[in-house]
Amino acid sequence: MSVNESIIGPKAFDFAVRIVKLNKLLVNERKEYILSKQLLRSATSIGANVSEGQYAQSKPDFCSKMNIALKEAGETEYWLKLLYATEIISKKEYDSLNEDLTPIIKILIKIVQNSKQ
Repeated sequence: MSVNESIIGPKAFDFAVRIVKLNKLLVNERKEYILSKQLLRSATSIGANVSEGQYAQSKPDFCSKMNIALKEAGETEYWLKLLYATEIISKKEYDSLNEDLTPIIKILIKIVQNSKQ
């Protein structure tokens, strides 16, 4: 089964779609440009690296792509916390996005652990 056929590909893609929509809201309505761009970059990179991993040239290459996706997910978690702590996004927005991000992180951790064995 390829990565995109597994659960992580669609989850990462759907999360990226949500983040793109949030970015539009933050830029157009809340006039927040800097943190939202950082969030957009890291959150969309999760799925991009998962997708790249599907076409990895080797097991170490695959492992590297999944590690990068996991690091980007960790960075995304940071930006979401910062946006919430600075009251740029609401608790409801933060909780909803975090509910989607947490399983992505857990799945990526498992993939990384399993691919090292």
